[in-house]
Amino acid sequence: MLECGMLTRDRKTLRRHSAVLCDDLVVDELFIQSLQADAILTGNMAEKIMAAQTSRARSWELLLLLPKRGPNAFRSFCSALQVTEQQHLCDLLTQSPENDGRETHVDAEEEAEGQAGRPMERTEKKRERFVNSSLPFPTQEEIATKRVRTHESMEFSLDADSPINTPVLPCTPDFYVSHCKQSYRMNSSPRGFALVISNVTFDSCAAPDLDPRKGGEVDDEVLRKVFTELDYIVSTHRDLTAQNMRACIKTFCNRTEHRTVDSCVVCLLSHGVEGAIYGTDGQLLPLEWVFEAFDNAHCPLLQNKPKMFFIQACRGDEMDCGVEQTDGPVRTCSPSCEQRDAGREGQGDADSRQRGDMGTPRIKLPQRSDMICGFASLKGQRICTAAMRNTKRGSWFIQEINTALRLHARDTHLADILVQVNSRIKEREGYAPGTAHHRCKEMSEFTSSLCKDLYLFPKYQPQY
Repeated sequence: MLECGMLTRDRKTLRRHSAVLCDDLVVDELFIQSLQADAILTGNMAEKIMAAQTSRARSWELLLLLPKRGPNAFRSFCSALQVTEQQHLCDLLTQSPENDGRETHVDAEEEAEGQAGRPMERTEKKRERFVNSSLPFPTQEEIATKRVRTHESMEFSLDADSPINTPVLPCTPDFYVSHCKQSYRMNSSPRGFALVISNVTFDSCAAPDLDPRKGGEVDDEVLRKVFTELDYIVSTHRDLTAQNMRACIKTFCNRTEHRTVDSCVVCLLSHGVEGAIYGTDGQLLPLEWVFEAFDNAHCPLLQNKPKMFFIQACRGDEMDCGVEQTDGPVRTCSPSCEQRDAGREGQGDADSRQRGDMGTPRIKLPQRSDMICGFASLKGQRICTAAMRNTKRGSWFIQEINTALRLHARDTHLADILVQVNSRIKEREGYAPGTAHHRCKEMSEFTSSLCKDLYLFPKYQPQY
């Protein structure tokens, strides 16, 4: 008889830690691909798992299938955890007491019997996970008690686990060839320069109302890693006054190396209000000044090149408490409850446009163009909202930017990536029972003056 079940000790290990796995496990495309490569999952199984609406539901679908996928399924599962940098879960499973027992097989009938007969055991295991696990509490986003703010800047601090760092998936040569002509040129190496300014600690005397942005240091490291993988030269600056931020941005704009690259990235992370972000001295840097510094008049070396901005800051102190969906379920299935356009106008060679012929007027450019900016929170006519941040995983917005770029930059242009980020942020929800912040919401947005599709074509270099 074919042995189709998992080893008994491995099945018990998965059952014992199922609650932690459902809360913490990140089942993404790379994870599924790893299991498919080992023939643990079929294509239909992979589609069924990825079709689940929430992260928790995907994890649960996978955990239901694994015990029936043979004696090698557990080992492949642990290998996939390592590949996707979820080593803490791999350690939890491999150091489990069951793993020092003898190896016995279980067939599908025994597995079904075991699953049906132990509701009390599953309840006990869920209760025991907080005692026996070396992990912090699961990834439910909880808000620590905070003093009432009297200042207009607010960014809520939430607890969760470490950020996702699956490798950036590469663009294929076929995709590059089929999309490069209608897109911005994006084949220089490096692709461009990236500037990250992250204010985490504020002057307690000059800015007493601005709390430390716990978790902000995670954000700038996440951005440094993902844009380095996307072939940008990244410079990171932390804890700058408003005047020093101006100086840093001016220096970055004036880099002569912009002439030889195809784009640039600017990430600003701090407390903020509508239209401005704070320096560590409590002084404001207007975002209008930032955008002006990169416009066609002030930064000619970046004319006709895409300029990407990501602003992680509040745009007011109002918390979005959300509204009940009139035709929706009684309770949302938000994945975060458990843890967490471009036109097609052609563009010629910029240098030939600038030169022109003697007596022929040069083509003029608008004062500002070819920019796209993602904001962590909304600006509205009546309300400007606060942004949410986890103390261990970083801010919601940067988390989703990081994940979307890693998984989808290979075949999705940036405007559509930011639509995906909006969709993910819309689903997210804070978890803080008994506080005013329970089930808090956030909504990101972006603005664009791009004139072509913007693909980053990660890890692809044309051969000339």
